[in-house]
Amino acid sequence: MSHRPSAHRGFATALLMTLALVAIVPHAQARELIFGHGATEDTAYHLSAERFKQLLEEKTDGGLTVNIYSNSVLGHETEMFEQQTAGALDLSIVNPGLISEFSHTASIFSIPFLYRDLDHWRHVLDGEPGREIARRIEKETGVKVLAYYGGSTRQIVSTRPLENLDALRGMKLRTNPTRPVITAWAALGTQPTVMAYKEIYTGLQLGAIDGLLNEAEWIYRMRFHEVAPYIGLSEHDITVRLLTLSDDTWDSLTPAQRQAVQAAADESEQYARNLQIRLDKESRDKLKEEGATFYPMDRERMQQLVAEPLGRVIDDMGLGDLHELIIDTD
Repeated sequence: MSHRPSAHRGFATALLMTLALVAIVPHAQARELIFGHGATEDTAYHLSAERFKQLLEEKTDGGLTVNIYSNSVLGHETEMFEQQTAGALDLSIVNPGLISEFSHTASIFSIPFLYRDLDHWRHVLDGEPGREIARRIEKETGVKVLAYYGGSTRQIVSTRPLENLDALRGMKLRTNPTRPVITAWAALGTQPTVMAYKEIYTGLQLGAIDGLLNEAEWIYRMRFHEVAPYIGLSEHDITVRLLTLSDDTWDSLTPAQRQAVQAAADESEQYARNLQIRLDKESRDKLKEEGATFYPMDRERMQQLVAEPLGRVIDDMGLGDLHELIIDTD
């Protein structure tokens, strides 16, 4: 497997080794779990991690403590997940789109138009599909999915008005480089384009791309609406973020500690989702206040246009059974 190497990984490994040495020093029999994530401390990622920490420490009377390392201090999300597969890191929050090389099953979350609405999204994650996906990811990677965070709705951000679906034709659209995403947006007439996230603002300014796919919170945070003020309400995806725990860590816990970890995960899950959904709404309001124009999109027609080519890709990727399970969830 090839990842970002060298200095960053070396630093993260050295830090984890130091933490491991510190952890073996007796301290009132308390055990510290290391929790890494890739976001800054003003994001839902960090606030949700803090909520999990608070809950777990309360439920174990300090028997389990959590030390959170934000802002990719321990590596990129992919690197942290790899550390979890090796038992070198306890906890992390992961975008499932970044771990497809470890887990074939995680690719299910990259399929556009997977959910009918937020209620369907909740029922999928909290029901049999969510349990089956978690089971398969753990079997494939040795990393346990404790909870499903997320809840932001993704839209089209454009430098040109989006009066109807014809406006998508020929649009150079920055997308994630996954087969389902590229297939769906090509079927809608766009030209899917790969570009590093940090280059998007300049790419929009210079005309290298005409648009991108993003949720309101990050459109606002990254100020994309300053150069691409037209937002199409495609609602083609609702974000999912995995709260994960290394199987090695889970196996080393007592039954009572496992129960506390899962209970803290379940409670923090509701907090994380409610927070993300609220931030999504607040960010939409801020975008409107700052002059962004919102366009309703014909979601039903979009789904019709992508159904056949997307169906072939889903079957080719061996995700047909999971996709059907999700679609059939009430």
